[in-house]
Amino acid sequence: MPHPRLRFPPSPTGYLHIGGARTALYNWLYVKKTGGTLVLRIEDTDTDRSSEESIAGIIEGLEWLGIDWDEGPYFQTDFSADHRRAADKLLQEGKAYRCFCTREELEKKREAALAAKQNVGYDGTCRHLSEDQVEGKLEAGLDSVLRFKVPERQGKIGYHDEVLGRIESSYAEIDDFVIVRSNGSPLYLLCNVVDDIRDRISHVVRGQDHMTNTIKQLLLYEALGAPVPIFAHMPLTLDTKKAKISKRSHGEIVAVQFYRDNGFLPWAFNNFLVLLGWSPGDDREIFSREELIEAFSLDRINKSASIFNYRKGDPKFFTDPKAIAINEHYLRTIPVEELAPQVREVLIDHGLWHDDYDGARHRWFLDTIELIRSRFHVLTDFATMGRAYFSDEYEIEEKPLNKNVLKHPGLKQWLPELADDYEKLSDFSVEHTEKLARVCAEQAGVKPGVIINGMRTVVTGQLAGPSMFDILVTIGQEKVVSRLKKTPQLYP
Repeated sequence: MPHPRLRFPPSPTGYLHIGGARTALYNWLYVKKTGGTLVLRIEDTDTDRSSEESIAGIIEGLEWLGIDWDEGPYFQTDFSADHRRAADKLLQEGKAYRCFCTREELEKKREAALAAKQNVGYDGTCRHLSEDQVEGKLEAGLDSVLRFKVPERQGKIGYHDEVLGRIESSYAEIDDFVIVRSNGSPLYLLCNVVDDIRDRISHVVRGQDHMTNTIKQLLLYEALGAPVPIFAHMPLTLDTKKAKISKRSHGEIVAVQFYRDNGFLPWAFNNFLVLLGWSPGDDREIFSREELIEAFSLDRINKSASIFNYRKGDPKFFTDPKAIAINEHYLRTIPVEELAPQVREVLIDHGLWHDDYDGARHRWFLDTIELIRSRFHVLTDFATMGRAYFSDEYEIEEKPLNKNVLKHPGLKQWLPELADDYEKLSDFSVEHTEKLARVCAEQAGVKPGVIINGMRTVVTGQLAGPSMFDILVTIGQEKVVSRLKKTPQLYP
């Protein structure tokens, strides 16, 4: 049996959104599992909306996710001649016909059908025009579209959907549909079939919103004498109000680049995407690349719509809680050597990178990531919550400042005195820094927590984090001493 051939055919009318990314991912997983071929085909026939910027954004998004393809990218407009030849073939073989009905005439027919509670589909007015009648209308300069001539058959036409089972429609319910506009440009319905035939596509894995086209496309495959591919229609992804997520309605929150720019790890986002409409049949939610390829199958795609918990608010929790939880898992557990290059890119973007992190201080860089990542949610946290480890210019959050510093006026004396003791240490270690902090607390007559929490706020700007004395050793003696001596400047 030939290896499967699948395609991902995005329209370049905007960025790659999570619905399109999920479609690409499902196709990619099936290809990887079966040893098949994935074709990337840019369906750019909507010239008014297509743009080079969108094409670049789609490819950039796929590359970030690690979804590679075997053929392409092909561009649908490069095969316009194929589409026109197919339309001409259908016309010449009597499987399509010219329709001269005007938009106004069609609207009147529609209104009349609605008033009579009849089918509002095309009534076939031009289906039986003679050749002479057609020629006369053409010579008169009348515009025409090309309609596919649906066979006048009894019964139903249908197919087996790998997700939804048997799908059927009565021939009587299918009206003659337009395949070429009056300006001579073929419609998507025809172009898509012609391209799939040329690219030898064996499996079509796409969203359920395309199901309205599928029955008509079966007729086109038959009329063009081509085998019908296997179809699998995925459930739609809806927001919490059960509305379909879209670029127009939801904005950047559904763009793949949004998650890249806000610190998601590529595979973590893939892991989240696959669960929007698919399940492994057990309670697993975390998959390595190899585990997911092994587990994936079309028959495990859900029949019902998935919900994307779109919401606004704290940028750390701007999206589906499951997406955050999965990203946290990977951020906190993957080998630090694997995480380091991605942290590096974030620090570069925020102007916090130093070349010696790749050189003399590389071990320090890795150890610092290991120390601080346990409370982080996204990569950008290394440049925000973790900024004090990489720069002396960091913000002290208002809550810890009030709670841990300003509430204790004595700290503006105690912490600089502790800094003097730290400056004299020949062994700036966890053991010795903790011992001096506790001596400082005892001499000041306060609990050790007052000194320790005050130091944490002054040295890192944060309310919580790793062990304070691990932090001190990581940031280093010189910087710790300097920061503690500036404590009085924090008081009004």
